[in-house]
Amino acid sequence: MKRKKILFVCSGNTCRSPMAEAILRDKIKKNKIKWWDTASCGLFAEVEGSLSQGSRQALDEIGLKADKFKPRQLNQSMIDKSFAVICMTEKQKQIIDGCGKVFCIKDLCGFDVPDPYGQGMDIYRATRDAISRACDIIIDKVILAENGGNK
Repeated sequence: MKRKKILFVCSGNTCRSPMAEAILRDKIKKNKIKWWDTASCGLFAEVEGSLSQGSRQALDEIGLKADKFKPRQLNQSMIDKSFAVICMTEKQKQIIDGCGKVFCIKDLCGFDVPDPYGQGMDIYRATRDAISRACDIIIDKVILAENGGNK
């Protein structure tokens, strides 16, 4: 069976989408879901940058490491190789809508995930927790639905 990928997109690929990538990957592994993977990128990625300190700490607090993470710039090839492209906000979706398979978290979960960049740890934690809830919904509505309810 061919692997399928969920691609998360945010603005800079330093806060939200890397957290979503790490969290969904962990949930896929813990739920023993086969043939699915996840990745992330940014609409305006600083490819020489790194994961924001707040995102790194928020992930560390739940036992997830992203030490080797490097931001990536979105390109059409990434979209083409993905089963679904999930943006953090409706506005981001509008920027790349028409490229195929593009959704936003609000389409699937009923809420956007605002950018925590430059804010305090309480906001990074709230963002992480919102992303975690969204990943649970994505597993149900996208991954398991595509797998016919099977892991």
